[in-house]
Amino acid sequence: MLVVIVLAVRGLGRRDADSGQTATGVPPLDWAPVLGFGALALAVGVTAVVLLRIGHRALAASQLTLCVVLAVHTLGSWP
Repeated sequence: MLVVIVLAVRGLGRRDADSGQTATGVPPLDWAPVLGFGALALAVGVTAVVLLRIGHRALAASQLTLCVVLAVHTLGSWP
């Protein structure tokens, strides 16, 4: 939920900052999606490892699958 809020706020700020300005060059890199989805993937991965350690294999497998999907999405949003 925190990642969604941060990305939404950054998108709104970017929309307001562009009003009345002309493009003079390449815009700066936006690392927020990479860092946000990377942190989310790390948190899901750590949760999966904890679930494996306490013996919940089915829940851990679903968490690991979600972790892989988030990691692929993170690498896809890499600038």
